[in-house]
Amino acid sequence: MKHLSLYALMVVVAAGISLPCEALEFTAERLSRTGQEVHHARIFYRDHMWRLEYNEPGAVSATIVRADRNQVWHLIPSIHHFRTESYGSDYALHLTIRLDNETSREFIGTQTLDGHPTTLYEVVATGLGEQKETYYQWVATDMNFPLKLVKKDGDWMVEYRDVKLGRLADSFFQLPHRYVPMEP
Repeated sequence: MKHLSLYALMVVVAAGISLPCEALEFTAERLSRTGQEVHHARIFYRDHMWRLEYNEPGAVSATIVRADRNQVWHLIPSIHHFRTESYGSDYALHLTIRLDNETSREFIGTQTLDGHPTTLYEVVATGLGEQKETYYQWVATDMNFPLKLVKKDGDWMVEYRDVKLGRLADSFFQLPHRYVPMEP
């Protein structure tokens, strides 16, 4: 069944039919940068839920986001505790090809990124206070997936590397057994 689903997805992509990225299940390395702050994480993604396992020092080493439940769990494996927060837009991922409040999109060219053929676009979207923000977006044409999004001024970016499509176990999106909530 797993192979049949993956085959069906490949047929749809090969036929040029556009699917929303939310319909995908995948794992990838996620690199994000805001200003000088850089974060590396392994992401496990399925519709409206994802898990980030951080590749950096710190008390929290994994976060499970359940937008479908309006919850975020920060896991602290060293003490088998978790902290719960409400889901907010600051946890949202940029996995759609069309950006929120997009006003224009211009074809720039083609490139190979992480082994995938991509189409590079310059995208303008309206930000806070109706201010126009310009981005560069690399869309993998073999997966219909936005591999990289960079703010034109260089202040912000997110990139997905080593993307692997495929079914993920439910356990990636559930609290581990024997974890207890942290006291407020």
